Amino acid sequence: MAVKTLDYSGLKCPMPVLKTKKELKNLTSGQVIEVISDDVGAKKDIPALLNKIGDELVELKEEGSKLIFIIKKA
Repeated sequence: MAVKTLDYSGLKCPMPVLKTKKELKNLTSGQVIEVISDDVGAKKDIPALLNKIGDELVELKEEGSKLIFIIKKA
């Protein structure tokens, strides 16, 4: 279950990625967050960020124009 839900709808690249990265720094290992974005670039940018920093994309869901990322801190 997500500790926090972050809705970045309406924000354009690179803001969803930058805000996600900042939020992940405040988590402890094993914590989960849900990030919501409607920026199409986030679909590739957030997984690329997670791959780079070593955190886990648990799930990516698409609901209409919204992308919902479930992320677990490594």
